Amino acid sequence: MNRFSRLLFVVLLAPLSAVSGQNTPPPQLQPRPAGPANIASPPALSGPNRQIALDVQVTDKSGAPIRGLQKQDFTVLDDKQPRDIVSFQAVDSGTAAASAAPVEILLVVDAVNTSYQAVSYERGEIRKFLLRNGGVLAQPTALMIFSDDGVKVQNGSSRDGNALAAEYDRYETGLRTINRSSGFYGASERFSMSLKTVGSLAAYAGARPGRKLVIWISPGWPLLSGPGIEMSDKSRQQLFQSVVAASTELRQAGVTLYDVDPLGLADAGGVRIEYYKQFLKGVPSSSRVLPGNLGLQVLAVQSGGRVINSTNDLATAIVDCAADADAFYVLSFNSNPADQANEYHSLAVVVNKPGTAVRTRTGYYAQP
Repeated sequence: MNRFSRLLFVVLLAPLSAVSGQNTPPPQLQPRPAGPANIASPPALSGPNRQIALDVQVTDKSGAPIRGLQKQDFTVLDDKQPRDIVSFQAVDSGTAAASAAPVEILLVVDAVNTSYQAVSYERGEIRKFLLRNGGVLAQPTALMIFSDDGVKVQNGSSRDGNALAAEYDRYETGLRTINRSSGFYGASERFSMSLKTVGSLAAYAGARPGRKLVIWISPGWPLLSGPGIEMSDKSRQQLFQSVVAASTELRQAGVTLYDVDPLGLADAGGVRIEYYKQFLKGVPSSSRVLPGNLGLQVLAVQSGGRVINSTNDLATAIVDCAADADAFYVLSFNSNPADQANEYHSLAVVVNKPGTAVRTRTGYYAQP
């Protein structure tokens, strides 16, 4: 169990003791042999090495990637202060440079937080994605099913969409035993299981080279935040440690997270799909932390990914997320030692070209 999962378990231990806890084992994937050293694998913040690596998406107003930018076109703002860019790489799937910064797609089918009917609908949409272009996938892709029974990964990563679809067809997603009608304790258990799976994914991704685009097909787990939720100072401190660990582990593992809501138009216009936006701001201290700061949509936006809801065309939504692998920029800067432990720093990347939209990680936690 990694640091993130251990902290989360401590925070949720009390409410979970009232229900039958279920462990979510980490994905049983064998990391492929490490390729050549590449800038897309963020180094840890330890000793003299304090480099922060960022995957940066730059698009025009229509969402198409903007290629051909140079180092001098970018400015990195760390707590609104400009930092020197110490390394820079433009990654384009159509060039030889892409081989030095591999990208892997991981599709997560969430049967814990999604109804059986919605998961059944997802099946056809995922097959559409896998079978596009005659089943030839642009990036190595792995398919992971997250259910009450644990985590199952379909046959590792592959560019053979036909083989992945055939494997998926042989897997039947069972009915959930934990559902939205289970009250607070059921919601707490789904929250715990989901966050443990995020920790497992970060541990798996950290052992593999390059960037990982994790496309999680789910309406999200319960945010467990609101007027009826109270926490002690100790619980807040432990929850804050979990937020720090989640942010750090996903960043160091090179993960960009995406959430695609399978409820589609059934959720359109509802308050629920917008509620996560209240928790997007970085958390500087335990006094301001809430369980909602660990929501799937929140982690996605903070990692530089996207949240896609209010559409029934899940296959196209997955394609739109995976398209981030086609062209992006990888740059890094050196962070300063923090004045205190777990010091939150906001991040922004500015491009000196009009009409551009920039997406990247929104912050990180620095250490003394």
